[in-house]
Amino acid sequence: MKQKLNITYIIGLVGAILVAVVGMVSKITPDFKVQINFKWLLNFFDPSSIFITIGCTLFIVVASFQGSMIKEMGKHFKVILNSNQFEPMFYIDQLVELAQVARKEGLLALEERAKQQTDPFFRQAVMLIVDAYDSDKVQNILETDIENMSSRHDAVARMYEKASAIAPAFGMVGTLVGLINMLKGMDLSAGGQSSLGSDMGTALITTLYGSLLAHMVFGPIATQLRNRDEEEVLCKLIIVEGVKSIQAGENPKFIRDRLMTYMSQKVREASNGEEGNEKGKKSKK
Repeated sequence: MKQKLNITYIIGLVGAILVAVVGMVSKITPDFKVQINFKWLLNFFDPSSIFITIGCTLFIVVASFQGSMIKEMGKHFKVILNSNQFEPMFYIDQLVELAQVARKEGLLALEERAKQQTDPFFRQAVMLIVDAYDSDKVQNILETDIENMSSRHDAVARMYEKASAIAPAFGMVGTLVGLINMLKGMDLSAGGQSSLGSDMGTALITTLYGSLLAHMVFGPIATQLRNRDEEEVLCKLIIVEGVKSIQAGENPKFIRDRLMTYMSQKVREASNGEEGNEKGKKSKK
């Protein structure tokens, strides 16, 4: 399958950033005139706030999870940016094709087809029935594989959910730091007013950074990873059901109808329409 960019994630993220920036650099005057000044963005830049909020959040994540998970963060982004990595209809078509081969040439003929599969789980599932394992054992092995995979995915999603939960907390820590510094410098007679503005800025901006990190960065990543896990589990359940049906020697058309029950009604109707068009083209020939 060709990779397809997850455009909705990109649109959502870029849109949220743009809306936030527009809100930062614009204001409406009492006579309903819009003023835009990009220099106002500097009001929202504070090195101390960045250091406290982002730095502490990342280091607590490092302290809370295994290094192997953190090293694979690049792979996590690759997963969420590919929107059709797990396409159920692709697997249904592949299984129906394998069922047709098995009916004509027998299960042993699937060995060569299994070696051509790029999906390790699909390849393993086909090889299990080629090796004539008992149907219950095949199901048990494959379902255990799915459960363990989903547990690993859950751990990764929890890492980003943890980051989403603690980022606002460290935003509040930064707020407290700013307030403490502000109160310590409240001796206006000694010139403390010179640092009052910067300390108050740190107090407020850290809360802003924590909220942005939680709801614009870590939260969507965790949600996307859980969505990909659901998609992958669905595809693997289809594979399990499909190879069991092939092993039982069921009719390819019946196998397709059974596997289509995993799909929404809209997808089923679209698939039936495509099948009707193909049959119409063949009859004309």
